Amino acid sequence: LDDDIVVQKDLTPLWYLNLKGKVIGVVETCGESFHRFDRYLNFSNPLISKNFNPRACGWAFGMNIFDLKEWRKQNITGVYHKWQNLNVDRLLWKLGTLPPGLITFWNQTYALDKSWHVLGLGYNPSISQKEIERAAVVHYNGNLKPWLEMGIPKFRNYWAKFVDYDQVYLRECNISP
Repeated sequence: LDDDIVVQKDLTPLWYLNLKGKVIGVVETCGESFHRFDRYLNFSNPLISKNFNPRACGWAFGMNIFDLKEWRKQNITGVYHKWQNLNVDRLLWKLGTLPPGLITFWNQTYALDKSWHVLGLGYNPSISQKEIERAAVVHYNGNLKPWLEMGIPKFRNYWAKFVDYDQVYLRECNISP
């Protein structure tokens, strides 16, 4: 779980999911063109073009479930380090955490129902209230975080109702209702 998410519903059923040999359960974000592999990876590089599909569907890392036995069995940590070493000159992708994640978990994703994770509350004011309310997790990915003045006002309460404004660290940061 990312630090900019709100858990609205019980996540226990995820524990019992059969990922069918895949390493990671994800909510895919194929509907938006900027969530395709070609937006994150350098497909003019032969290492990328021969190993990945530019139109492959990406996902958000805000809420995922991992099968750690499969992780170890498939040496996912080794895969990650291999690609990081290959990108030492930054010719495969630019800096960021999403591109190496997409590469590392290539063909290792199990698609979760979209109701598990609704994203975009930090950039997309068009998300419907119905979609938000049925989601187990809402994700404030983007720059418009609910604790910032520039946050999208109609989405603030999904976060604010869980905030203890009397907490000393929040007071020191001037976060108030």
